[in-house]
Amino acid sequence: MASVLKVDKLDPQSGTALEIGTSGDTVTVPSGVGLTLTDSTLLLPTTITSTTEVKTNKISPATGAAFALGDSGDTFTVPSGATIVNSGTATGFGGGKLLQVVVGTTTTDTAMTSTTFADTTLTADITPTSTDNDVLVIVNQYILVKRTTASTIGAGLKLIRDTTEIYYPAGVGSGGRNFQLNATGTTELGLQMVYSFSYLDSPSATSATTYKTQQAVAEDDNQTSRCQYNDAISTIILMEIDGS
Repeated sequence: MASVLKVDKLDPQSGTALEIGTSGDTVTVPSGVGLTLTDSTLLLPTTITSTTEVKTNKISPATGAAFALGDSGDTFTVPSGATIVNSGTATGFGGGKLLQVVVGTTTTDTAMTSTTFADTTLTADITPTSTDNDVLVIVNQYILVKRTTASTIGAGLKLIRDTTEIYYPAGVGSGGRNFQLNATGTTELGLQMVYSFSYLDSPSATSATTYKTQQAVAEDDNQTSRCQYNDAISTIILMEIDGS
């Protein structure tokens, strides 16, 4: 026969431990009834096996500062429409994530007749979020090289991070060459192309970092190197890659 016992407080008969029920019993809190803990700690068993939904605003480790969620081989699913917000530092995910992309473009025609490298106006700035991260630089630069009499022609492009050369052509006398064209004759010779390259850089910085290109003609005389000639568009793309 079911009985109802109504009291305002239950205390253990002796000591500080109060036991409800016996092994194998089920204690049910009916729908609409709440259990309130005030300045108390609810101790749960080491393993909870249940499909019951648990709702809480915070989960903290029982001891120390490490909290393990699940065991090796377990799968945790974030349902569609849910959001995970990270306000701390995420580690242990293997790196390689794309964190940000910056694109710089220019159409400003810059002419060069010297073997001394100078800016081409193609530039972009990026501020890495960690000194451990890399920056993948992709350059697509339009260039036109001309010489008044046909012979070997060539030019060089450099990639500069702030003031440091990080990508540069093979040294062939002054200027250097990324590319060249060999020809003979007496007529004017020209070579126009989009020169593309990529470079993975490790700036080790969290401040604004500038990447830009510089151009120069090769060691041969009577040459002109022009970038973005006739309003052609050149681009530089900076992609921050998680290095953690």
